[in-house]
Amino acid sequence: MIRRLPLPLPDLLRRPHDVLRLALGWLFLALICLSWGVIALPLRLVLTARRGRPLGRRAAMRSFRLYLWGLSALGACRFELDELDSLRDAGPLVLVANHPGLLDAPLLISRLPNVACIMKASLLDNPLFGAAARLAGYIRNDAPLSMVLAASRELQSGGQLLLFPEGGRSRHHPVSPFAPTAALIARRAGVAVQTLIIETDSPYLSKGWPALKTPLLPIRFRVRLGERFEPETDTRELTRAIEQHIVGALTPQPAAAESLA
Repeated sequence: MIRRLPLPLPDLLRRPHDVLRLALGWLFLALICLSWGVIALPLRLVLTARRGRPLGRRAAMRSFRLYLWGLSALGACRFELDELDSLRDAGPLVLVANHPGLLDAPLLISRLPNVACIMKASLLDNPLFGAAARLAGYIRNDAPLSMVLAASRELQSGGQLLLFPEGGRSRHHPVSPFAPTAALIARRAGVAVQTLIIETDSPYLSKGWPALKTPLLPIRFRVRLGERFEPETDTRELTRAIEQHIVGALTPQPAAAESLA
């Protein structure tokens, strides 16, 4: 039986501080979401989709960037997201990423001014919290055919599409099996699939993480650009290639492991 060693005194003193930093971070996010949701609700009623979507997406980008800045200022997290900036003017792309935790979508949206997300219908239907997502033109996931058609129209109109092909947070390491949704949408719209590699040094907010469990801070997040795949008629083969590439990018290579030893 492995005995858990007691935390050193400095760690014991630091834990209440960590709890406070995380609580302030969640409070900050709630204030941002509530504030913009109250504004977005009437805007969606008076603005056309052509005017409302760019406004909603830029507001989402700036809101999440503000939130991440707050986490950094509190010392709760450290972010390396600069590689995403090269995608801002890259044109239509299907952006596919692994999904280790709940912060993944905010990480990516915070750097992309014209990206639509595929979201749970229950979140979009929320009267207040879903108002901002509806204004931004995010896409419901409850009807597969309608979802694929809406996503294809979004890409053909010049926007980018973000989705997590695992269908939720990773249940297995390094990823859960991928659904063929991204490949289907890419083939129909005739656009490439850009893979994104999300790395973190903490399991915080991963699948099964206890809601009240406090991780060691700061948590580090890094997003790298992976390989870009052209659309193919064989969606199963494309899905398999995308999944294998992301798994390989998340798996430590022997040479890298030796250099760290």
